[in-house]
Amino acid sequence: MYVRSRLEEFLREDLGWGDITTGTLDLGGVPGRGSMVFGEGCVAAGLREAAMVFDILGCAVEPLVSDGDRVEAGAEALRCRGPVEALLAGERLALNLVSRMSAIATVTREAVDILRGVNPSVRVAATRKTTPGFRFFEKRAVEIGGGLRHRWRLDDMVLIKDNHIAMIGGVREAVLRAKRDPYHVVEVEVETLDMALEAVDAGADVIMLDNMAPGDAAECYHAVKERRPWVVVEVSGGITRENLGDYALCADVISASFLTLDAGHVDVSMTVEPEKDAVEPAIGSP
Repeated sequence: MYVRSRLEEFLREDLGWGDITTGTLDLGGVPGRGSMVFGEGCVAAGLREAAMVFDILGCAVEPLVSDGDRVEAGAEALRCRGPVEALLAGERLALNLVSRMSAIATVTREAVDILRGVNPSVRVAATRKTTPGFRFFEKRAVEIGGGLRHRWRLDDMVLIKDNHIAMIGGVREAVLRAKRDPYHVVEVEVETLDMALEAVDAGADVIMLDNMAPGDAAECYHAVKERRPWVVVEVSGGITRENLGDYALCADVISASFLTLDAGHVDVSMTVEPEKDAVEPAIGSP
């Protein structure tokens, strides 16, 4: 229900008081059909949401590609039928969803492939550097691409960062306070080996190595695993497509903001035309 309600909100934002162009051209009630096509190769994503947009508008939808499929340029994503005004009302929102989500899924799949070539067990994750109001869809696109969403929101888990530590006065005290509730997973952001081991000894479940060079991250990773093998080690900060593979052997999870921030958009287009059997003869035709 959350996704549908968000899409209804997006439609209201886009439609305002109504599509005055379609209304002015007297296209109301004309039956039509639409076809969405990828203009470039990518990992398809957002098709479930696009289909739901047209369903909300009362159109019949035929998906031709599934989220997560690799597609080539020219691949048809979906077809839909319904009143022309409904197809045109949903066109841009559906395209925006597929374009943005496919781009994120594609970048994520590329990152997954890079890591698998070095260490098949390490996972790549998104960060909270997302678009306000669109976070759910961006994080879902990361999952479609094979990555982890990390946190949806601040209420998902405890993540103690540098500002928290500065306010409390130390890593150990911060972790001990957080561990008073045994039902919370506690992650701690650290910048040095000493901070990492202090967090581990205090009972942290996940250690985030922040802005470390690969060599320093490897040293921390092995030290943490030697002390507590079950503690998850995450590497974050300064991760790029170019250096991603350098961290593959010194982490269980690598969180990277470029999955969402640098993904851009995939070229997707949609054509809408009248149903052939519904086209009226031109004026003056016999």
